[in-house]
Amino acid sequence: MGNAIFYSSSHGELMLDGVVSKIKAFLEDEPSAEYSLIIGSDSQEKNGTKDDRSIQLVTAVVVHRKGFGGKYFWKRSQHNHIHTIREKIYAETMESLNFAMNFVPLIKRALNGTSSTYNLEIHVDVGDHGQTRDMIKEVVGMVTGNGFVAKTKPQAYGATYVADKHT
Repeated sequence: MGNAIFYSSSHGELMLDGVVSKIKAFLEDEPSAEYSLIIGSDSQEKNGTKDDRSIQLVTAVVVHRKGFGGKYFWKRSQHNHIHTIREKIYAETMESLNFAMNFVPLIKRALNGTSSTYNLEIHVDVGDHGQTRDMIKEVVGMVTGNGFVAKTKPQAYGATYVADKHT
């Protein structure tokens, strides 16, 4: 994750430490505001043989100042041997979880208790309608079992809109 290149429409290409720095500055700009920090992933199947399908996976981190907009950053990765919708959703959820487990300590260290508080959410691309409805309990359990708040469709805009925009 540390070597990944992140992209931002506002700031261009950044390494992870640059993302942390930009989020820290955004949070410190209005320390009394209410914030949400959102991590979500989405993927698109790439062409491949029946036995060796892969997905292009995008993970987005969004910082939202309630009532005043926000910023987001995203990175892309490829995952091979994805054969089913279940494997695809697991890959997306695990990518968000792994990112959160590495990112949250970095942002906490950068803020050092001196900045705004924020609600942290992991947005998963599952909902009550469509093929993923039977997976809601599983992936929400994965997220909450790791100590994070999970949001599903239609509240999961970090995955279904932001990350999806770049898949």
